[in-house]
Amino acid sequence: MKFFKRNGEAMPKHVLEMAETAKKSDNGVNRREFLAVASVFGASTATAYGMLGLAAPSVAHAEGEAKKGGTLRMQMEIRRIPDPRIFDWSQMATVARGMIENLVRYNRDGTFEPYLLEGWDVNGDATEYVLRVREGIKWSNGDAFNADDVMFNITRWCDKAAEGNSMAGRFASMIDEATGNVADGVLTKVDDNTVKITLASPDISIIPGMCDYPALIVHRGYEGADLTDEGMVGTGPFMVESHEVGVKTVMKNRGPGQWWGGEAYLDSIEFIDYGTESSAFMAAYEADEIDMNWESNGEFVEIFDSLELTKSEAVTAATIVCRPNQEAEVDGKKPYADVRVRRALALAVDNSVVLELGVAGLGTPAENHHVSPLHPEFAELPPIKRDAAAAMELLKEAGMQDYEFELHSIDDDWRRATTDAIAGQMRDAGINVKRTILPGSTFWNDWTKYPLSTTNWNMRPLGVQILALAYRSGEAWNESAFSNEEFDGLLSQALSIADADERRKIMERLEQIMQEEGVIIQPYWRSIYRHYKSFVKGGEMHPTYEIHYEKIWLDV
Repeated sequence: MKFFKRNGEAMPKHVLEMAETAKKSDNGVNRREFLAVASVFGASTATAYGMLGLAAPSVAHAEGEAKKGGTLRMQMEIRRIPDPRIFDWSQMATVARGMIENLVRYNRDGTFEPYLLEGWDVNGDATEYVLRVREGIKWSNGDAFNADDVMFNITRWCDKAAEGNSMAGRFASMIDEATGNVADGVLTKVDDNTVKITLASPDISIIPGMCDYPALIVHRGYEGADLTDEGMVGTGPFMVESHEVGVKTVMKNRGPGQWWGGEAYLDSIEFIDYGTESSAFMAAYEADEIDMNWESNGEFVEIFDSLELTKSEAVTAATIVCRPNQEAEVDGKKPYADVRVRRALALAVDNSVVLELGVAGLGTPAENHHVSPLHPEFAELPPIKRDAAAAMELLKEAGMQDYEFELHSIDDDWRRATTDAIAGQMRDAGINVKRTILPGSTFWNDWTKYPLSTTNWNMRPLGVQILALAYRSGEAWNESAFSNEEFDGLLSQALSIADADERRKIMERLEQIMQEEGVIIQPYWRSIYRHYKSFVKGGEMHPTYEIHYEKIWLDV
């Protein structure tokens, strides 16, 4: 049987071969890997499932089932909502996504679907993308959404000089290093509804990069103001009515006929900030102040279960890393510039112990290279083992056996508990560790700058995505300040290879470099959870924390 892309072209051979491999496996992870790759290369969700011999799951509500009206009250930290290209926290996008939207959406099953785009065409080696704008979309000010908006946003994403712009890392293959901007000839406006991307070298991460939360699309006249400022326009079903950092955000439905996607069911959504302690969320449930919480962690997963709430789980490549900043100076010296120090800290930690103590075992141990078994190009390496004696020997070689390492973390329960467990393992190995715990309002202002700290990272669909975003030299989110010529070169090669099996051969060496260089201590991969009251429908946890507004309704 032949299978075709959305544009009628035959699916590439490497995708067909991957489908055959996935069909022979009983492992749902392999199917998920295939669905991601097939949809990147232009297969519709139905086609991708069909290549596996499966029917695509239905996501539509039965006729007359969903009800309109009501207000959803959700616990969530409330932060400033600035220019989306500098977003560094998913909660920012959760508010923003009600009023502005992505070109492409990443689904719970691992597929990519066009959203503000009607579709895209990509050639077999991923050097040419044709983006087709969905016609009929209007901005809330009445302007037509068109190719100019797409050109404007991609150009902004490729501006390396914009402070905090992590999108430049996602679209590095489009950027002229000499100018720090989109390279000549890369972007072409074909017509009012079509944009063509022509790359000098293949890049399979273009479509996945458009799904990430800083990739929300702003109006072509946007000048960088906070999205909660008066006069902001959007394409989404809601608009922000009020916003107070650290307190509450209220979003109101734009009303019938105002949103291109039809009509969202809810009248309004209230996001309420209860801080970072899960005990406060539990009290809010018991006081009937909230209907849903942002995330359930650690022992509170079981506690919330006892409140007879609905639990939703997503198995993800979300994680937490403890990373030494290799360029950070402490008292006039760079303690983490020495690879022996970095490797010593990693050798002192048993990741399985940290998993148990940090999140009550709700996940799987990781291996200090930030590429997950859920990623299509994951390469399995020999298991890592804790070796406290070897850790101390390395510190002695570096003359750092008596040094006091200060380990920073945010003050919430699971990240604090995880960091405490890492510090405890280091102390057990004879290493002097000082713990510093900071409130979120302080921690996130300088999260990339601490000499030694822990940071949580969301899932990205491809392993090469996360490595390019977090560990390539000079990127905005490279909090470890890792810079390695071999790593950067191999990563560029891996980004250019469409075939996951071929890409895995290079990924093996990339993972080895991460371990050899002691870039991070990565204790576990997380299963992520959310709870909500039984009358909340469509509130399931998404692998990347997204909330799809038009799918939520209240059965009351």
